[in-house]
Amino acid sequence: MIRPFRPQDLSNLIHTWRSASQIAHPFLSSDFLASEESLIASQYLPHSETWVFAQNDQIVGFISLLGSEIGALFVHGNFHRQGIGQRLLQHVQSKRETLLVEVFKENWLGRRFYKKHGFTYTGEYLHEGTGHIMLKLTRQTKE
Repeated sequence: MIRPFRPQDLSNLIHTWRSASQIAHPFLSSDFLASEESLIASQYLPHSETWVFAQNDQIVGFISLLGSEIGALFVHGNFHRQGIGQRLLQHVQSKRETLLVEVFKENWLGRRFYKKHGFTYTGEYLHEGTGHIMLKLTRQTKE
């Protein structure tokens, strides 16, 4: 079930983020991930439109939008390859004409997912906080 994020979902959402980050971002330092985790509740969620995918009252995936940018799309590692990421993406595609996303170049899982769903490369830059390359991708959702 996809529904809007509620404040009481925070601990489940963080658990899902941690699990997915271990799989998608093994190249990121534990210090960087710890700092990002603390920013999720205090900075990112209050400024984003976040939708969660819940099964039996457990958050197993979520997507956050900042305008037309996907700020986060994470699915718990135990629930990969079940179509949850695709369903979350389809949910927000109906709400935006264009979607933008940035993904670490080393995140092969994310890059493969976005390519499969029609995102195209539009640029890249050095992420100063990590020293890793970020790719910019975009997708027109409405013709």
